Amino acid sequence: MNVPLLDLVRLYRTIKHEIDPAIAETVETQRFKLGPAVASFEKSVAAYCGTKRAVGCASGTDALLLALMAWGVGKGDEVITTPYTFFATAGSISRAGAVPVYVDVDPKTYNLDPAKIEAAITEKTKAIMPVHLFGQCADMDPIVEIAGRHNLVVLEDAAQAIGSEYKGRRAGSLAHAGCFSFFPSKNLGGYGDGGMITTDDDEMADLLISLREHGQSELYHHWTIGMNSRLDALQAAVLAVKLNHLDEWSDGRSRNADYYNGRFAGTDIVTPYKMDGARHIYNQYVIRVADRDGLLAHLKSKGVGCAVYYPLSLHLQKCFATLGYSEGDMPESERASKETLSIPIFSLLTDEEKDYVASTVLEFVAAPVG
Repeated sequence: MNVPLLDLVRLYRTIKHEIDPAIAETVETQRFKLGPAVASFEKSVAAYCGTKRAVGCASGTDALLLALMAWGVGKGDEVITTPYTFFATAGSISRAGAVPVYVDVDPKTYNLDPAKIEAAITEKTKAIMPVHLFGQCADMDPIVEIAGRHNLVVLEDAAQAIGSEYKGRRAGSLAHAGCFSFFPSKNLGGYGDGGMITTDDDEMADLLISLREHGQSELYHHWTIGMNSRLDALQAAVLAVKLNHLDEWSDGRSRNADYYNGRFAGTDIVTPYKMDGARHIYNQYVIRVADRDGLLAHLKSKGVGCAVYYPLSLHLQKCFATLGYSEGDMPESERASKETLSIPIFSLLTDEEKDYVASTVLEFVAAPVG
């Protein structure tokens, strides 16, 4: 049997009757740049996340960069973040002219460890960028509290976490701003790139709207230097349809996670940790085993889709060599990069597929302990 890590074709077929007319309507209007479709979707995302405003842009990476620009992070500033994340987190900081300062992760959640943040703060620190990795929010209350005491901006990298919750509040509503990605593989994925910034700050939302269109105050009048980063109307039309199904799909992922957790209980497999009071949306279902690479090869040989997120921590990437980090500086991140593996979790997995994935993993892993 072959089980894909993600099957977007299968997902599309379940909503084809809604998606196709939405695309056709957009094509008929020939309004592809911003317009009513984007404005309507922005309002829907703001309502979903529990914020006053949402501003669409061209990608999740641009969402991070625009947020940094809007909140005044630039040359000479330092931004505290995690080394165990997708490259865009730190890449956006560098693109803004600032310096990423890495703080190690909590070994259970793989998110930024609040207990290690304060030691990394210097007179140059301007912001903290926690990442809600794999679909679970970082422990935000202590992060926001530390930031408040040091007058720092907090920008959520929520690219993998739309719909996740922390103490009853949704990702994107937990700090100054939240940054989302609509890359096709995300729980809420478009048919190309797309992004969104959420905030309760009207003034900053208006600034973001200007920055995404070259810093315009009105057509052809530019008060600052922005960038070209608009959410396409076609993407907004697709995403608006999908948003109506998002909670259903996230609940399906959660049920699949519960199934795996039950099958792997009592073994050497470390299953995803879920914080008390959290809603985990399982953008990925990440297990941890001693012989990760052996399991990876075994699953691939048996037709089970799997992937490693992320095989090399950002502090060890060649492009960040000038920052002066060395192997051993971020032990939890480095260990996670060697021991974690993602297996299929998408909501439309069949019972037969789940059984095959779990059985194939258990074939390789040591017999139950205890």
